[in-house]
Amino acid sequence: MSIAAAPRASIMLMPNIRVAVDARPSRPERMGRLPLTREHLRLLLGSGTGWALDAMDVGLISFVGLAVATQWDLSRTEQSWLLSVGFVGMAIGATVGGLLADRYGRRTVFALTLLVYGVATGASALVTGLAALLVLRFLVGLGLGAELPVASTLVSEMSPTRIRGRMVVVLEAFWAVGWLLAALIGYFVVPVSDAGWRWAFALGLVPALYAVVVRWGLPESPLFLERRGRVEEAEAVVRRFEASAGVEPQESAPLPAAAARTPGQLWSPAYRVRTAGIWLVWFCVNFSYYGAFIWLPTLLHAQGYDMVRSFGYTLVITLAQLPGYAVAAFLVEVWGRRATLATFLVGSAISAALFGMAGGVGQLIASGMALSFFNLGAWGALYAITPEIYPTSIRGAGAGAAAGFGRLASIIAPLSVPFVLGWWGDAGLFAVFGATFAAGALAAYLLLPEQAGEVLDVG
Repeated sequence: MSIAAAPRASIMLMPNIRVAVDARPSRPERMGRLPLTREHLRLLLGSGTGWALDAMDVGLISFVGLAVATQWDLSRTEQSWLLSVGFVGMAIGATVGGLLADRYGRRTVFALTLLVYGVATGASALVTGLAALLVLRFLVGLGLGAELPVASTLVSEMSPTRIRGRMVVVLEAFWAVGWLLAALIGYFVVPVSDAGWRWAFALGLVPALYAVVVRWGLPESPLFLERRGRVEEAEAVVRRFEASAGVEPQESAPLPAAAARTPGQLWSPAYRVRTAGIWLVWFCVNFSYYGAFIWLPTLLHAQGYDMVRSFGYTLVITLAQLPGYAVAAFLVEVWGRRATLATFLVGSAISAALFGMAGGVGQLIASGMALSFFNLGAWGALYAITPEIYPTSIRGAGAGAAAGFGRLASIIAPLSVPFVLGWWGDAGLFAVFGATFAAGALAAYLLLPEQAGEVLDVG
């Protein structure tokens, strides 16, 4: 169809004066109207596999950290640095990764991050001292931190509008799969021998190999491609998805001109409230989640359970993450993103307080499973809403900056755990985590916009 033959509508500005309006859908509109197709599922599986490998790497350090600390006779302070240094890299990686994704593409940066942290994790199996391991964990963090906001942005931009939030929550659910893999490795591999933790790190080479699959197997976001002037490539991606749905391709209207934006626009009057809100929520969720779960095997071990039993209890608690994601995936399109996020954070706050007061194994596991359920459901809703609140030109930067600010909390939390435990014990520690979850719920409900069912801002 030629441009001249393209459909037109008209609107009346004044009596007897009509102005032609292009009635053709844009490429993002064509993508947004599609039903769920096999191509969407391939995108979700491809991105989700990378996400799961990311979670596996983050989870491994909680099990490996205890084994290394025992074998190398590390102090609590040295162990806390081992658990936290990766989050220093994640804070930097999340911010830089988002900027790079807006410039070079979501898929390209996604593949690069897998390569970086996969190689660094594999190399960690060969270290002979704490200093070298800290350096490599920092490099791992750079890759891990950059991947998560980039992958969620890619999936968000390519999902059908009516289930966009659900798609991103399902992507986030792969985190539970990866954490379960880490728990299984921690339970079956790490305690087997003194070299068990080295074999666990060696398995971390898998993401480096998977980076090749991501780079050549996943499509690039057509919204990004069109904004970068690569219109033919964008059209090819859209037609690929339309063909999968059995939809006849249409000619697209060009996107409206985008306002010139820089990452500094995140704090402009149009976005400053939502930016403050999303940064606060990311900070609160990171602080409580990583403070609790990275230290969980060590905390259980300190209560008198041997390494194998503490790893086993952690594995059982981790299983509750999957139903948490499933419920959140349903509710984000029924209640909306904001209400789901706030509700799951309130549930996390209550569960954290109960965990801190648990008196026996049964109470410990039950409250721990509740904490897993609500906390990981909250993560799913958070990843769903984050890329939706910004326009295309700063979407990667906005998501990356929020994640980067949140990672500051993931650095602080593991470092602060030994001190808070010394002052107030387990009950006080988890009361702090509960209060932080509650603060995040308040910020989510009061400061974030509701984006369920809304078309993404293509500016």
